[in-house]
Amino acid sequence: MSIEHPIISVIGSSGSGTTTVKFTFDQIFRREGFVAASIEGDAFHRYNRADMKAETARRREAGDQTFSHFSTDANLLEELQSSLRAYGQTGKCKSRTYVHDEPEAEKHGVPPGHFTDWNEIGEGSDLLFYEGLHGAVKADGIDIAAYPDLKIGVVPVINLEWIQKIHRDRASRGYSTEAVTDVILRRMHAYVHVICPQFTQTDINFQRVPVVDTSNPFIARWIPTAGESLVVIRFRNPRGIDFPYLVSMIHHSWMTRANSIVIPGDKLDIAMQLILTPMIIRLVERGRRAK
Repeated sequence: MSIEHPIISVIGSSGSGTTTVKFTFDQIFRREGFVAASIEGDAFHRYNRADMKAETARRREAGDQTFSHFSTDANLLEELQSSLRAYGQTGKCKSRTYVHDEPEAEKHGVPPGHFTDWNEIGEGSDLLFYEGLHGAVKADGIDIAAYPDLKIGVVPVINLEWIQKIHRDRASRGYSTEAVTDVILRRMHAYVHVICPQFTQTDINFQRVPVVDTSNPFIARWIPTAGESLVVIRFRNPRGIDFPYLVSMIHHSWMTRANSIVIPGDKLDIAMQLILTPMIIRLVERGRRAK
């Protein structure tokens, strides 16, 4: 952790809603006039799209049915840790971009499914923002969780996460339900051993819970809307959190534990603005004073 060069990490698996959360952070950065360097977790995947497909097939032939992008060995976690460490020390680090589709390919000049070259980022920034799968990993000699100053978990209940992934991958990537189901099954081992443990390292978790029937996510015709959901917000350390203020400001919210508040799903953005803005301001202002 660094005073001069703060790091914020948002951890959530594919389809969990981290993109929406990133948009909220971008709003806060823009409104407060903060310059944020950004790292996307897929920049540190070990394999490009074709190589990942080949490696997955090789593993399956060897009897490994659990290899996926969730797996630690499918990612360059030592390099990610080094980048976070470097930013904390110097305000600069290395990253790259994974190109997902044709519009991104035109922008970066790299075919879809490949990476851009490594580049130095962070010059003149107030903070570093990471969003991805492994921003709080602590395993196998890796301690990425030690470097971010603020760690945020985005954690829908698992059936909802599956529904979101199935619908997204079918709509935007052309996958069949069976193909997405196969990916989910391969990810389960790493989900249990790599993804879930990170949410005990996070400072705040936002967990979306549907209030409609999601008992069979594989036949769900639509994703539950925000209005059909609640969000449980858990603070690892509730000291200094003004819960009466939050409950008064967020209509129809209530406390369920001494460190938890429940809000309507369509109030997530305002809740994040109220909770995270003062935290981010403190981190950046402390960093600017230290510089």
